Amino acid sequence: MTKSNILFVGLDVHKESIEVALADDGIGGEVRHYGKIGGTFDAVDKLLRKLVSLGKSLHFCYEAGPTGYELYRHLTHKGHICVIIAPSLIPKKSGDKVKTDKRDAMQLARLFRAGELTPIYVPEREDEAIRDLSRAREDAMLIQRAARQRLKSFLLRHNIRYAGKANWTEKHLRYLADEVRLPDPVQQIVFQEYVNTVTEAALRMERILKEIHHYVKLWRMYPVVEGLMAMRGVQMIVAVTMVSELGDITRFESPKQLMSYLGLTPSESSSGERQKRGGITKTGNRHARRILIEASWAYRYIAKVTPEIQKRQENVPREIRDIAWKAQIRLCKRYRIMAKKDKPKNVITVSVARELAGFMWAIAQEVKIPIR
Repeated sequence: MTKSNILFVGLDVHKESIEVALADDGIGGEVRHYGKIGGTFDAVDKLLRKLVSLGKSLHFCYEAGPTGYELYRHLTHKGHICVIIAPSLIPKKSGDKVKTDKRDAMQLARLFRAGELTPIYVPEREDEAIRDLSRAREDAMLIQRAARQRLKSFLLRHNIRYAGKANWTEKHLRYLADEVRLPDPVQQIVFQEYVNTVTEAALRMERILKEIHHYVKLWRMYPVVEGLMAMRGVQMIVAVTMVSELGDITRFESPKQLMSYLGLTPSESSSGERQKRGGITKTGNRHARRILIEASWAYRYIAKVTPEIQKRQENVPREIRDIAWKAQIRLCKRYRIMAKKDKPKNVITVSVARELAGFMWAIAQEVKIPIR
């Protein structure tokens, strides 16, 4: 298909409506506002019938947002080319202070034609389903944490202090049920409602974890999950989160590209002879970055293949076990060296997480994903 037969279509997508702009091919081609259509697929199909009649190949683009990937799948199913654009990477003029849906659609069409837009990776439906399950666990964890904090704050206001060593153990829960008594019956009701909320949140977490363990083993990407679990600090939840959020890790050309995508590389502002590096960029997928930094805390101990790690490595090839052991030696050593230099712990864990991502990339290269 030659470029002269392409019509670039920019879509500014919202819940109830879509602004449409068209960019004719060629350097001097016209960019024009088509109009606003409804946000339903029926409205999109009506637009398609009109644009197809022009006799050109249709190339669509729209920004990633709360409407997800369904419009992308609908358009590609109809045989058209469609890409979803990373909003943070759209070029913007510093002096342009006017922003409207119409201008956004026209800007998308213009930049799409010029090849200035960066598309995002669109997961398969099965991969997205596992990702939704993983994120549901993360949401349930936040709800559970908030419920526990509210209960603890309530007890502290009434000077009720638990003397045990650890909260939310069986002993702590028995203490809450048997020994906590409030002076007023109304307050006792409030206390019990807080306890019930904590209990319900814990049960929700158990249900979601059970479903994760069941469905992940049926997932086409499970061999990658199993391979990543050979590493220290990478148990089921960490591995599932990484694979479901990143998709096919082998799509990254190098470990550095993966590290950059995760936002774990230092920011930089250099000009001429002046060089200035700051904190990590924190771009890309925050869910994967958070869980990766959480996993990196495991490397503060000495390198050792524990019985639990050995059990997780039983069904993985020797090559993957070797990578996992190499990662342990390097990252545990790195943690100790940085700790001796009195580096802040958060700085150390981020540094370890950055290299941990590189080892995950290496393991993904060794795993063959079955074709379905």
